[in-house]
Amino acid sequence: MAAHPVDEKLPALKMATSGLQHVAAMYAGVVAPPLIVGAAIGLTATELTFLTGACLFTAGLATFLQTLGIWKIGARLPFVNGVTFAGVAPMTAIVASTEDKSDALPIIFGAVIVAGLLGFFAAPFFSKAIRFFPPVVTGSVITLIGVSLLPVAFGWAQGPNPAAEDYGSTTYLTLAGITLLIVLLLRRFTRGFVKQIAVLLGLVAGTLIAIPFGVTDFSPVGDADIVGFPTPFHFGAPQFQFAAILSLCVVMVVSMTESTADMLALGEIVERPADEKTIAAGLRADTLGSAISPLFNGFMCSAFAQNIGLVAMTKIRSRYVVATGGAFLVLMGLCPMAASLIAVVPRPVLGGAGIVLFGSVAASGIQTLVRAGLDRDNNVLIVAVSLAVGIIPITAPEFYHSFPETAKIVLDSGISTGCVTAVVLNMLFNHLGKSGDAHDVTHPMEAGEEIAAAH
Repeated sequence: MAAHPVDEKLPALKMATSGLQHVAAMYAGVVAPPLIVGAAIGLTATELTFLTGACLFTAGLATFLQTLGIWKIGARLPFVNGVTFAGVAPMTAIVASTEDKSDALPIIFGAVIVAGLLGFFAAPFFSKAIRFFPPVVTGSVITLIGVSLLPVAFGWAQGPNPAAEDYGSTTYLTLAGITLLIVLLLRRFTRGFVKQIAVLLGLVAGTLIAIPFGVTDFSPVGDADIVGFPTPFHFGAPQFQFAAILSLCVVMVVSMTESTADMLALGEIVERPADEKTIAAGLRADTLGSAISPLFNGFMCSAFAQNIGLVAMTKIRSRYVVATGGAFLVLMGLCPMAASLIAVVPRPVLGGAGIVLFGSVAASGIQTLVRAGLDRDNNVLIVAVSLAVGIIPITAPEFYHSFPETAKIVLDSGISTGCVTAVVLNMLFNHLGKSGDAHDVTHPMEAGEEIAAAH
């Protein structure tokens, strides 16, 4: 009996290039949090490089846990794990409230350890919510994941520094457009292996094209060390402060909610639906990876939604490909010079490829919604309201500005708010009693007309 595509082991070259593609897709997301937090603390360039390498190293370890798994830990799906961006705001708040900045990272690490361990023991209870995630909910959430990620790609396309005068210049946007065009042409006119690594080839081609424009910077390669190891507790032993622990426990809940949605999304895409057991194992990998991460000076880990788009587009569903990507992340953490090679890819080039990747996630969500029974008015309302609520942080970033900082951790995540809204509305409309006209209408705007015709 042939192995499921998720458990398929591909030839070495294909495994390596496809794994590199995953690393390229998520690299910017992994290095951004340590760069932001490190800058807030005032770390030196050397310390900042060390912190970034540590986050790459721990992302690789967490990816191993998720893809290969041990015991009841790991969803054993093609999931890339890395530093969750949901923790950036509370971590910078911790930095701001810490008088001695040298204590900031130990306090953050202590809070991450506690939040990770609590999340690990809560995973089996959290996973029981699976029955509240039918296609109408998962389709809405998958669509929101893609829509929420698209602004990231648009930001990359405009350049590396939003504060710079040339941010959004025609040069940057042209490079993004060229990269997007290359990926599309490769997907349209090639086949087989070349078609599957179209994104990686597009990134290489876009980087080379960017050289004459002076956008490609090779200095990170020359400045990086060949070998380096993230020494345990390099920045000091962890410290445990209640306020910091509380704020990062909230982040952990948000992260677990998003990871549950991501697992459901990926399960649909690879045609191995994530059940309660899979979600519990996946959440254990997320939370254990987070608890271990501070030992090597890393932050809280979570599943990376952008890589779901890569799986959806390439149709390469092997978890061993992603595990290979995890191996590259570990090597980058141990070899700063190797890590710097990915850093050479200009942001606009990443942005052009990101439009395809993240748009593919949204398209997968729409495919799921097609099977969700949108001929029922109840389901149309669930999708309409959950998408609207989930898009609020994207279209109106200051919408929740008057809320407490702790609440904004949740509210500013469109994926989390949209997911919660979809689950609650699904319970209200499809579980707590049945509406007599649930099957009589096809669209909320036509309710009166349809009911009148039925009578």
